[in-house]
Amino acid sequence: MADTPGPDGRPPGRPAAATPLGRFRAEARDAITPRTGLLILGVLILELAFVVSYIGAFHSPTPERLPVAVVAPAAERQRVVAELNGIPGEPLSARPADSAGQARTMVLERDVDAALLVSPNGRPDRLLVASAAGPSGVQALERVLQKADPSQPVEITDLRPPNEADGRGLASFYLAVGLVVGGYLASAAAAASYGARPANPHRMLIRLGALAVVSVLSGLGGAIVADFVFDALPGHFVALWWIGALTTFAAAAAGMAFQVLLGPAGVALSVLIFVVLGNPSAGGVYPSALLPPFWRDLGPALPNGASVTLLRNYAYFGGHHTAMAWWVLSAWAVGGVLVGALAARFRRGRGRRSPEPAPAAPG
Repeated sequence: MADTPGPDGRPPGRPAAATPLGRFRAEARDAITPRTGLLILGVLILELAFVVSYIGAFHSPTPERLPVAVVAPAAERQRVVAELNGIPGEPLSARPADSAGQARTMVLERDVDAALLVSPNGRPDRLLVASAAGPSGVQALERVLQKADPSQPVEITDLRPPNEADGRGLASFYLAVGLVVGGYLASAAAAASYGARPANPHRMLIRLGALAVVSVLSGLGGAIVADFVFDALPGHFVALWWIGALTTFAAAAAGMAFQVLLGPAGVALSVLIFVVLGNPSAGGVYPSALLPPFWRDLGPALPNGASVTLLRNYAYFGGHHTAMAWWVLSAWAVGGVLVGALAARFRRGRGRRSPEPAPAAPG
């Protein structure tokens, strides 16, 4: 029978600390174990990484090589393109277009972010933009042109503004954030209930099947909210549904693979990749061309950025310029399944390895 603790909570036979400081130290050792201390330290590191990532991405949005089509009289076209590309800091990447119609198509198919139509005889130039892709990018582009030639007025023509219920065009970003968070939280919930490392590959695949069902329901719910409830992204229900399902499953499968490989630490890795790095680099609050190089290059390779591109471009731009985003999301989903399955199989094989025979007793 176990000994009953005394009135001070200490097991019988354990000497009391001689001083109040000694008692405090003993209580501290009981309350904060080395494992707890390591967990708290890990949380602190994630917190600081969150602060660094978000401030680093958003503290000074600066355009770099924003793609712009230029339509100008033949005699001036190359000069205008060279002048735009020669602006200090290279905020623009200008290329010629043959006509206003071609430039308009390039903007709506997301081959360029804007098109500058140069007018002869001193009349105002026209700048064709699509602010549904991010009003911040339009504002940055307008400032660059005004600074480059303050004497030349520019009229803005918005070919594709955000829906009235979509405010600043951020509905696709917040929808993607919710879907990704739902995916890795679903895998974390499964790990909390049944263990981060499934006992065998069959159980892991069963768990992945459950996460696939959750992903389909997640995409359905997100599409209903964005389309029917708030009318923020109307008219593309089926596309939003299946993009949402793939987004959720990509985050869930990757999260489960991290957990199979690393145990509970895999949840922290999911938070690092999908929240600390993925959200600020996704091209939501600021288009990726306004982000510093690290976040600008990282964003398209993560599920967050790929999902924002798919949701936004299907909602506003007919699904153009989305091939890479489909490949990225699919790679995270398939890669998560394969890595998780291989890791679970490897761990099971190690667990089944028979022990070496005991040495024979000396005769």
